[in-house]
Amino acid sequence: MLSFEEKLAIADSFPELERKNVSMKRVNYHYEESMFDKKTVVYHLHPNGNGFVYAGYLTGYDVDDRGMVNIRDMSAEEIRTIIEASIRSLTWKGVRRATGSVEASDATTPDTAQEVIEERWTNAKNQSLELKLEDEDQMWYIFAGEDLDTVFESYEEAAEYLTEEGFVRAAD
Repeated sequence: MLSFEEKLAIADSFPELERKNVSMKRVNYHYEESMFDKKTVVYHLHPNGNGFVYAGYLTGYDVDDRGMVNIRDMSAEEIRTIIEASIRSLTWKGVRRATGSVEASDATTPDTAQEVIEERWTNAKNQSLELKLEDEDQMWYIFAGEDLDTVFESYEEAAEYLTEEGFVRAAD
């Protein structure tokens, strides 16, 4: 297990993260440029080695009910990788990469009024829903085939709804 100081050094190496000391010698790191209300990337990093990284929009990680992954026993490379992925997942660039539907760019907002970002979500019954952002009104639409299921004002709300309904984001 890496020491607290080693984990701090890894998190400190990301200039886009802002360090916040919290109670009981714990440290959080925030990504203030997040496109979501969610800004905490590293949560409650503690001298005992415990700590969490936000992976609520990532696939392939065992997350808790807050979307956090425990990094206590991760290697330095694993911690760097999950922090990088977490930061990306909180940006437009990250949404583009995750969906594969739009070319990635360095912009932090959609480039054109016609841009559509799409994701496919599936459940254990092999049913699938499509989550789409249409830039002209900045609303997230959930479709069952060609039928509109529901609409949300934020990706976070839509993803929470889909998760509560037993869906997970399908791998590319």
